[in-house]
Amino acid sequence: MKTEVIMKRELFGCEISQQSKTQFFSATELVKAGNKYRIMNGIATFDYPAHLKTKGFLEFKAELEKKYGNVLISGRGRGHHSWVHPLLFIDIALAINPTLKVEVYEWLFDNLIKFRNDSGDSYKEMSAAIFTRISNHREFNSIIQKVALDIKRALNVDDWQTATEEQLKKRDKIHLSIKTLCRVLQDIDTIVRIAIEENIS
Repeated sequence: MKTEVIMKRELFGCEISQQSKTQFFSATELVKAGNKYRIMNGIATFDYPAHLKTKGFLEFKAELEKKYGNVLISGRGRGHHSWVHPLLFIDIALAINPTLKVEVYEWLFDNLIKFRNDSGDSYKEMSAAIFTRISNHREFNSIIQKVALDIKRALNVDDWQTATEEQLKKRDKIHLSIKTLCRVLQDIDTIVRIAIEENIS
């Protein structure tokens, strides 16, 4: 899946954004979440601009840039994010508070981005199969919107950007089941119902 999507993860009651394509995290939201945690625990707030100037940070950033290119994209102005490479994200998280270490490592090794991208690709395959199956192509947009809504409701999802790994994995399987069933069945509603029943139980 080539389209950039912003995934949302929760940390200390705050949302942390991650780009699906680059896998960069929002350092802006990390610092906000980290400072919320520090304040709740009676610790002085983390000085992000000062941290960016420390010798350790600059040396680590330089090493990452040798291997990965640009690893920090600074946002400018209110409402803009600074985006950082996942390894730089860990470094900042650990500087904010070592308690973040476990949470951040789990994020790096989970499959949320993989499942998001897979289900985006399988959506295209499913759409193509439905388009081929229906006789009136002028109805395609309304049909595909209904199918997408049926899947969303069946998986109890309000917003795909905040969906769990399990929900995204099931969506991918439903898409692929619909694609396969389109080869043998005619009625789209029946195809979707069977695909959902097969993959949700």
